[in-house]
Amino acid sequence: MRIIFMGTPDFAVPALQALVDAGHEVVAAYSQPPRPGGRRGRELTPGPVHKRAEELGIEVRHPLSLKGEDEKAAFAALNADVAVVAAYGLLLPRAVLEAPTHGCLNLHGSILPRWRGAAPIQRAILAGDEQTGVDIMQMETGLDTGPVRASVRTPVAGKTAGELTVELAALGAELIVRVLADLTAFPPVTQPEEGLTYARKIEKAEAKLDFTAGAQQVLRQILAFNPAPGAFFELQGERIKILAANILTDDPEGKIADFPTIPGIVIGDQLAIGCGTGAIRPTVVQRAGKPAMPMWDMLRGFPIREGTQLS
Repeated sequence: MRIIFMGTPDFAVPALQALVDAGHEVVAAYSQPPRPGGRRGRELTPGPVHKRAEELGIEVRHPLSLKGEDEKAAFAALNADVAVVAAYGLLLPRAVLEAPTHGCLNLHGSILPRWRGAAPIQRAILAGDEQTGVDIMQMETGLDTGPVRASVRTPVAGKTAGELTVELAALGAELIVRVLADLTAFPPVTQPEEGLTYARKIEKAEAKLDFTAGAQQVLRQILAFNPAPGAFFELQGERIKILAANILTDDPEGKIADFPTIPGIVIGDQLAIGCGTGAIRPTVVQRAGKPAMPMWDMLRGFPIREGTQLS
């Protein structure tokens, strides 16, 4: 097939590579424009899809919008059989959705209609969902409202957002190749009306740990915001990220029982932290401007004493 690929972040790269490896002709890759980056934050840095497409010799386009008549005409002139979309970052107007012979297929990282929107992977973890997946959706003008052609599922438990993103990207890449090998074998099925939820964009303020919640929910915060933006607490004016932690299931010294109703209190000398119910112990942390490190290494140079109240 002649394919237009549309995507920007790491999540989309495996799908692009899989389409090329399967022998499809990717006639153009649409991606978000390069953003300021580099050591000084001044160099324009292309995104992961942009970089991979150039390595594969594929033309890269990065319009700021697809609403203009010139951009619509340029898209249609590619005479594509289908467009494959994976975390592109722009809304597609009707003229673009209808330009390819078979329309536009979206790789969406959830079980639709649950978690339509921008951050389905993080929202699934925060909500304590037992499973999530990737849907191949025939795109419409609504937000993730189109009928689903194919799905694949995977458990959520214990995975960080980073780990789950890598897994779903690989599953989605395999699935889109299967679907395009025989579109007639994967007819579009209308999404059910029940179970609809929206995955709004993650705000940085959400990453501040809420120790008034139960230990299980605090752990979900830590998993959902790893690697970015990183769940954190504040101490002595500094933000300290917790990248991994365990829920404490025993209390051999009776320490936790001494602080049963004080969320955010440090229990003992091994950085157990009280929550609304239960307690957690960080295992991997990161201080501002420093690399991630085991919790024990941080405590050797930055002790946090029993009874300290964390934000």
